[in-house]
Amino acid sequence: MLPAAGTMETDEQAMNIDAKLHELGLALHDAPARIAAYVPAVRVGNLVVVSGQLPLTGGRLLAVGPVPSQVNVDQAQEAAAQCVLNGLAALKAALEGDLSKLKRVVRVGVFVQSDDTFTDQALVANGASEFLEKLLGEAGRHARAAVGVNALPKNATVEVEFLFEVE
Repeated sequence: MLPAAGTMETDEQAMNIDAKLHELGLALHDAPARIAAYVPAVRVGNLVVVSGQLPLTGGRLLAVGPVPSQVNVDQAQEAAAQCVLNGLAALKAALEGDLSKLKRVVRVGVFVQSDDTFTDQALVANGASEFLEKLLGEAGRHARAAVGVNALPKNATVEVEFLFEVE
């Protein structure tokens, strides 16, 4: 289970992502390989758009199927947090390994594979949003969309896309 959201003491600490991940017992791995015809990240000026990330860890999906019939909200939130780790790994690759260039998270788009009557996509999206705030403090706060969908690639429960501001 990921820790609750909180803020960090300074901007410098907020941007030391690797140290914060280590403190939480986590680490960034190589960005997951793409599974279709797209690029993982595109930089335009001081913005980096990171393509939708699935909750892949160790080569397998952390959660598959719709919420809540096959995956409960807590599990879906953890999957959304895993998408954040994968998104940061893609960003790190786009920044040639230098996450210190990250200034802030601008926007997050969260897609939740949902049963027809499920309307709490925002709760699932909180798994990504709260984790970003925990890692980056104020710089992790962002605009967001949380959207319910009937299917996602590889039957993933959640997919998250990102817009970051960088130096």
